[in-house]
Amino acid sequence: MESIIGPVLGSVGEFVDCHINFQNDVNDLRKRVADLKRRRNDKVAELRMVDDSEKQVKEEVQGWLEDARRVIEIEMPDIEEEVQNVSNLSRGNLGRCVRQKIQDVREIYNRGSFSEGLVIERPPLVGTRLLIENLVGEVDVKEKIWEYLRSHEVGMIGVCGIGGVGKTTVMKHIHNELLNDSIRFTKIIWVTVSQSLSVVKLQGDIAREMNKSLPKGRDELKRASRLQDIMKTVKYALILDDVWDKFTLQRVGIPEPTTENGCKIVITSRSVDVCNYLGCQIVKVPPLPQQESLNLFLDMVGQGILQIPNLEDILKDMVAECAGLPLAIVVIAGSMRGVRDIHEWRSALRQLRHCVVGTEKDSEDEIFKRLKFSYDRLPNSSIQECFSYCSLYAEDWVIRRADLIEDWICEGLVEKLGSRREMHDRGHEILNRLENNCLLEEGDVGDEDDDEKGVKTHDVVRDMALRVKSTGPSKFMVKAKMRLTEIPEKDKWTEDLDKVSLMYNEISYIPINMFPKCLMLSTLILEGNAELKQIPERFLANMPLLKFLNLSYTGIEALPNSICSLKNLTALILRACKSLERMPSLSKLKALKKLDLAEAGLCVAPEGIEMLENLEYLDLSAPKLKVLPKGKISKLSRLQYLRKIPIFSTDIRAEEVARLNMLECFEGIFDQPKDLSSFVSELNHFGRPNNYLLCAGMETDRQQEEWGYFGKSNKGDLLRRVALSFCNIGYEDELVLPDDLRNLCIEGCNMVADISIFLRNLTQLQTYKLRKCKGIKCVVSSSSSSSSSLTAMNNLEKLYLVFLPTLRDIVKVKKTTASLAPTISPPIFSNLKHLRVWVCLKLKRLFPCELLQGQGLQNLEQIMVYDCKGMEEIIGWEEDEVGNQTTTPILIPLPKLRILQLQSLPKLKRIYPEGGVMACDSFNSIYISNCPKVKRIPLCLGRENGQPSLAAMKEIHIQNPKEWWESLEWENPDDESILLPFIEYSSDNTLVNIEYGCVDLHQFLDNLYSPAQLSSASKLS
Repeated sequence: MESIIGPVLGSVGEFVDCHINFQNDVNDLRKRVADLKRRRNDKVAELRMVDDSEKQVKEEVQGWLEDARRVIEIEMPDIEEEVQNVSNLSRGNLGRCVRQKIQDVREIYNRGSFSEGLVIERPPLVGTRLLIENLVGEVDVKEKIWEYLRSHEVGMIGVCGIGGVGKTTVMKHIHNELLNDSIRFTKIIWVTVSQSLSVVKLQGDIAREMNKSLPKGRDELKRASRLQDIMKTVKYALILDDVWDKFTLQRVGIPEPTTENGCKIVITSRSVDVCNYLGCQIVKVPPLPQQESLNLFLDMVGQGILQIPNLEDILKDMVAECAGLPLAIVVIAGSMRGVRDIHEWRSALRQLRHCVVGTEKDSEDEIFKRLKFSYDRLPNSSIQECFSYCSLYAEDWVIRRADLIEDWICEGLVEKLGSRREMHDRGHEILNRLENNCLLEEGDVGDEDDDEKGVKTHDVVRDMALRVKSTGPSKFMVKAKMRLTEIPEKDKWTEDLDKVSLMYNEISYIPINMFPKCLMLSTLILEGNAELKQIPERFLANMPLLKFLNLSYTGIEALPNSICSLKNLTALILRACKSLERMPSLSKLKALKKLDLAEAGLCVAPEGIEMLENLEYLDLSAPKLKVLPKGKISKLSRLQYLRKIPIFSTDIRAEEVARLNMLECFEGIFDQPKDLSSFVSELNHFGRPNNYLLCAGMETDRQQEEWGYFGKSNKGDLLRRVALSFCNIGYEDELVLPDDLRNLCIEGCNMVADISIFLRNLTQLQTYKLRKCKGIKCVVSSSSSSSSSLTAMNNLEKLYLVFLPTLRDIVKVKKTTASLAPTISPPIFSNLKHLRVWVCLKLKRLFPCELLQGQGLQNLEQIMVYDCKGMEEIIGWEEDEVGNQTTTPILIPLPKLRILQLQSLPKLKRIYPEGGVMACDSFNSIYISNCPKVKRIPLCLGRENGQPSLAAMKEIHIQNPKEWWESLEWENPDDESILLPFIEYSSDNTLVNIEYGCVDLHQFLDNLYSPAQLSSASKLS
């Protein structure tokens, strides 16, 4: 009896003690969490001070920061909520949880000392592989370069030849082959120098390629000393591409290659003098032989062209006129692609011969005149001007297609069409033609999350465009990204200038006595001169025809009053002018069609906006902007694009917006959902724009930024979105949403238990995101939802559920018959492709089997579930159906499932129910981490000749103890054996199936914390 009574009395005593000391324990927990938060902030700040180019964060530090974040941001807020609502009878039980959490926090806090540091050295990388074109004709040159690279006597190699002959192409191939020869060199460095040699920039580019940093500032000597110390530690091969000017290695800080250090430097240049000055062994890249030239031409224009009768001789003559220059061959062939008429070929040959007559061999004219032939063959002067406009951007600059088209529209280079979308479509058509003609190349914009494509010009093609403009009636002055610290001298500002681009330099001021007389100037681009704070009053005074003025990303504090005299100004671009606080009245700018104030520092909208009767594009998404003209927006009858109108701070009504019958894209901000509902109801009577973003609630800016809810504003396409944040939904007023809504995001809102009742009639809904919302218990219930709201769920393609503390079911099934396997009608989620569920602590099951029996999830491609501590099964039966199943195997059809990621699910017992057969032959990636209770994984290995195969599987990543893997149950024992060669174990006996890549320190922190949290951490430290 004592063995029973003792534990009972102890348990009762503990309960009473927890009840009595409840408040003390809560205060103790709060203090410990505060201490943990301070320690975490210190560690974050310490990591921010680390040179991330040389270090990577330790995996144990990553895990600790994640544990600390979970306690501080997820678990503690839940405990605080329960403390506020706890009853007297529940204090004891909650007190036990509080004491357990105190122990957890103490343990996490103690683990966070990291006496041996937070980071480790980043594993050395030999170099980064470059994208390459096919190597044509440079085989002998390549072998000669390799001979010198292997030689102990040659340290400096100069690869010379006229522009477009293939110097860069052959060196890209050698660079990539050197990466496979890491025994010869420990570091392969590629730097593009280009025309404007800046020693400071060159030093920085070399250091960056070596994952090192140099002293800040423009002190060349200090930087050179540091760079030399860095480069002396490695056996390097340095490739400097496209060098135009002479310099010394000592000035830059490059150690001279010697027999002792085994280093090599290769320079590509159009100038033999530059290579001789540096003491290089010269390798000249000759033009292609006739046959190889013909082969390249046919590859570009299409082999089928040989089927045209009597064309062969004309074709050979045209190839001969290309003079064996690969770039000329590619561009000229591109301009002839699709031409099937022999008369047009004969005419083109005459034009080409006329272009190149009198050209000296090996001169720059040899390539320029041939490239100009392709320019001249463009269909009309409008497309020629569109191409020439690309030369205003910096050399090697990748231009977003949408940005470029917007500029073309503003400049009037795209003909006026019925809508802005039609004009964008026409712009893409022009870009495609220029790419097909090989005058533009596709480029990577460098944003993994952005599907937007970019374009760029080959440096020689860009030189040709600028040369054409230098001899024409309207000239360009382009000094983009040349590290200018001063504006060009007055004598450079000639009267025949048409366009001036000084973008992304380091110009900090314009002299007060600088007032150039540029009577023909139509375009002035000063974008990206971050230190430029003022424009003198008289600077714009003698530019009467100025149409396009771009001051984006400058430090401009105020605009000069003289801007009001620019009667022809059609575009004023002030994007991200964060210091801009005041502007003169714009009422006189009657021709203005585009005004972009996105991210500007203005608090009050410029006076006279309502007078801009020709305005088509208005972006007022300045974060501080609150005051707008009342009742005047409807006067802007030509508006096509209207972004970020704070409805709640003005008298603007839906009726006013509806009167803008040319409006295609609209974004509005509302104080409360009821205001949005009223607005939408009014718009339903008048009609709405094709694309819109409607936001309601507090902190919408942060929410939109974090969730990526704005498309790029210059796309003119907001994709029919509604974002609701930090407000109450469904408790009082009915929520009215646009019927054609495609994207819905709700964050930080208190909601009714079943939100699906507001989704009725949303037959076009594609993306649905819920985050940090309290009150919601299910996403959709087949018993309480109308058939129309179920239909909305059926059309959904993406569903994201994040930080939902009260969510218990994604789908609540209504049992309609006495059948042991009730189904859902109509089907739900039959078009769903992507599902992400993060930190939904009360969610026990992802989906009921009944959903799949009712033809749901047939198109599901990705399942990602993280940190759902209560999750017990991914797919399972409703609780009242468990135990009632027959012994017949139940098919779990997921025919398109490719990716399954399960992380930190400590209670997860099964992925699919016992007796189930999971049909998902499309699997190619499985990630399972910290799911200790799972006993079966649906690897679905294929079979070849009766043997298991991993043919479809691309990645398997398991991170669980070795014992867990050995305890797994397999439907076919052979499945385990085929995986054995792929198994790796870490030092702590944890299973790891893929090699971890380097973790970028700042990227890791940015993913873990919001910008506000990082700022707070820095201040606390």
